[in-house]
Amino acid sequence: MLQRISKVDSIFVKSALFSSTILIGDAMRIFGNSRALAVQREAELFFDDEGDFAQFKVFSEPVPLPVIHEPVIMDTFQEKPVIRVGTINVKGLSAASIIQVGSTPYISMEARIHHLRQLLEREETK
Repeated sequence: MLQRISKVDSIFVKSALFSSTILIGDAMRIFGNSRALAVQREAELFFDDEGDFAQFKVFSEPVPLPVIHEPVIMDTFQEKPVIRVGTINVKGLSAASIIQVGSTPYISMEARIHHLRQLLEREETK
């Protein structure tokens, strides 16, 4: 892992929701996961047994990751060992997102959201 120091004067985050992370410092691994059903209905009607993720394939299918065929070769030169930042302003973090001041060699973030639109039946007009 790169050995650098991050110096941030100030950081302001207005909102952090749903498996989002604010991390100050280094980490070896970061995993973030968020699942959500976004239901839009024309009529306000709710049932007790709603929200079972197992009913929807999108929540159980494997994530298709790209296959890297060529080796990655990287040379780095750190002219200055310190990263200096003034102010960071973040309006919002949500659904398996992260803001980090520091280093992490491995990050895996996943957000799965299934949108449902349920409209009232309409009579056909001729």
